[in-house]
Amino acid sequence: MSKETIEFKAEVSQVLNLVIHSLYSHREVFLRELISNSADAIDKRRFESLTHPETADASGAYEIRILPDKDKKTLTIRDNGIGMTRDEVVRNIGTIAASGSRAFLEKLKENQAGDASSPKPGVELIGQFGVGFYSAFMVAARVEVITQSAAGGSAVHWESTGEGGYSIEETTRASAGTDVILHLRDEAQEFLEEWQISTIIQKYSDYVPHPVILEKTGGEKETLNKVTAIWRRPKSEIKDEEYVEFYKYISHNDDEPLAWTHHTIEGGIEFRLLLFIPKKAPLNLFREEAHSLRLHVKRMFVTEDLKGLIPVFLRFVKGVVDSEDLPLNVSRETLQHNALIPKMQKQITKKVVEMLEDLAKNEPEKYKVFFKEFGAALKEGLGGAFDYRERLVELMRYPSTAVAESDRTSLSDYVSRMKGGQKEIYFIAGPSREACERSPHLEALKSRGLEVLLMSDVIDDWTIPYIESYKGSKLRSVMKGDLDLSFIEGAPAKEAAPAEVKPLLDKIRAVLQEEIKDVRVTQRLAGSPCCLVADEGDMDAHMERIMKAMHQETPLAKRILEINPKHPLIQNLKTLVEKNPQDARFGFWVRLLYNQAQIAEGSELRKPEDFLRGVTELLTEASGDAVK
Repeated sequence: MSKETIEFKAEVSQVLNLVIHSLYSHREVFLRELISNSADAIDKRRFESLTHPETADASGAYEIRILPDKDKKTLTIRDNGIGMTRDEVVRNIGTIAASGSRAFLEKLKENQAGDASSPKPGVELIGQFGVGFYSAFMVAARVEVITQSAAGGSAVHWESTGEGGYSIEETTRASAGTDVILHLRDEAQEFLEEWQISTIIQKYSDYVPHPVILEKTGGEKETLNKVTAIWRRPKSEIKDEEYVEFYKYISHNDDEPLAWTHHTIEGGIEFRLLLFIPKKAPLNLFREEAHSLRLHVKRMFVTEDLKGLIPVFLRFVKGVVDSEDLPLNVSRETLQHNALIPKMQKQITKKVVEMLEDLAKNEPEKYKVFFKEFGAALKEGLGGAFDYRERLVELMRYPSTAVAESDRTSLSDYVSRMKGGQKEIYFIAGPSREACERSPHLEALKSRGLEVLLMSDVIDDWTIPYIESYKGSKLRSVMKGDLDLSFIEGAPAKEAAPAEVKPLLDKIRAVLQEEIKDVRVTQRLAGSPCCLVADEGDMDAHMERIMKAMHQETPLAKRILEINPKHPLIQNLKTLVEKNPQDARFGFWVRLLYNQAQIAEGSELRKPEDFLRGVTELLTEASGDAVK
């Protein structure tokens, strides 16, 4: 066969320009594409040899070789796969020159005229036309293909600069397989460096199921990939040490994983997953863009930045997902919008939740470590993962007044310790466990032996409303609403304020009418004179501080002031009202008392200078009395 030159059609040049200049964000992926093609060719030859033994490679050793030549400025990718005949070269490598190119361009125009919000209109269509081979022209000024079909016939030499057309002719090759020879551009000479080739292959092609061998200067040969994908091996054949080694490899972490799970999912969709839970949370755990799973398609690495593969609240999970079914675009960098992704996420979520449930039940000490590091992230699922909310509630752990400072309790254990007649699960939210424990709102509950959960994670305020109740017991903030402890033996009955206290309440209400919503007798306090509580439905002080820190404009709700009529200070104020209701000092003292309650709940004083001046006056007066 004499050399034949075939001109590209006009639309083919447009497609090539798109492939070379628009589809790939990283030039290095050209090597991944060519290795993937070689791996496919080897798989086809091995499959064909099952029914046609004469097509098998005589050595039985299938491999992909990478040959850099700095003198010639060429990079060759060689395989002993199925090879191609002349017609197959035109049909496969030349697919872009067939009718598909016109169809592609037409669909591209349709997309560009449609959804303008798409980041790369039409890109998701490209995978239907198999043009990944042409990524080679991102780095090569000229590409040669020398191929020999395992089925026999003459070898073929194909050559193109990616512009104008290509030439094709008969040639010779020692055995079946394909050489792709890239004549690299001057600005792409870095891809002849052995370290660069090794880095790219380990990143993208580490688990190609055939050896990828680099032929170094001086004839030395080095296998660059691991060949065997651990997640594709039967679990019964894998030792724990191998799982640990693999985790360290993909996580770049010297710590052993806390736990792992390994599954093959079959049915409507087929994929394999190997998932790990680390021991320590990374510093960037709560970055929205952080993703943690490596996506492979038939062993070939695609991306570790695919949103939607795992829900955000499980962002801490590390591992590999390897799909048999996912379609890719030509660059393999952006998956087509496909209904399989949500299905995969559902299965991944299920397996992670099962792993956590097993850890909580059978290895509570390990689960304790897990929740300390990742509990705040897991809590996000209470608001978003509706299908798993009940199971996630069982996995929650909270600090409590009934457990050691280093421990946390489940809601189930809390309920098992509830007092007779107790119908609510009490909790308090604050910036830290210590701040919660110091709050005067806990005084009456602690003195009566009632357990209170100490919600010190910022996210607790957002997620508690999604729980509402547990096993019939409503979650009750001790900083909100009208607390009723009358079910406890010896506690005062819940009733209207005694008549003798009403004048005091009215007087305080008159002084603070601009600052508070109401004033009433408390059941919360035991040793403090007063406290502020939010009304049902209003934000408490902790939530207001969070909103302010997030620069959210939130109107401050007026609080209810609760007073403890047994406290000496309140009794003195009551006596003062009875003896001299017009005493000017009453208003002064009540405002100081109100400021004190604001400080106790962690709120910012509107006029701190007034409070400081008042405290100074009191100290001056008290010290004067002391020296008389």
